[in-house]
Amino acid sequence: MRSKVYRTGMTVTDPPTDQQGAPTYAIRDAALMLGVSVHTLRYYDREGLLDVPRASSGERRYSARELSLLRFLLHLRGTGMGMAGLREYMTLVRAGDHTAPERRALLVRHEEAVQARLLALQGDLRAIRAKIERYDAHRACDGTPAVPPAGTRPPGDYA
Repeated sequence: MRSKVYRTGMTVTDPPTDQQGAPTYAIRDAALMLGVSVHTLRYYDREGLLDVPRASSGERRYSARELSLLRFLLHLRGTGMGMAGLREYMTLVRAGDHTAPERRALLVRHEEAVQARLLALQGDLRAIRAKIERYDAHRACDGTPAVPPAGTRPPGDYA
């Protein structure tokens, strides 16, 4: 069996295959490939997000399809979509191709929410940068107060 390195010191060996000859992965290997914990994958399974088939031993076996869906769900989660939204999306996926317009609408709504958060974060970042500039104007690089010109006093707002 060949091994693939996904993180320093962590490898996944060539996996067993399903009935069609496609590779399947144990939960540990799937977690390594996705960069999440085994606990996260079990949680997603308990939440009903995926119907991961199990081997005769009862072990979950992740196919390329499940890994692809999980990767996308992790992107949605990373951008702030809650579990209810993820469940709604996966319900539509399971219902079939005819739900593509509803899935698209859900993703458009989420994109709008993400865009609004990005704009808010940009405003917050501008405020942080302005405060840093204020500190830079009134403090030396080593953090000690700069010596103000004679007869002047820097503003007292250093919070």
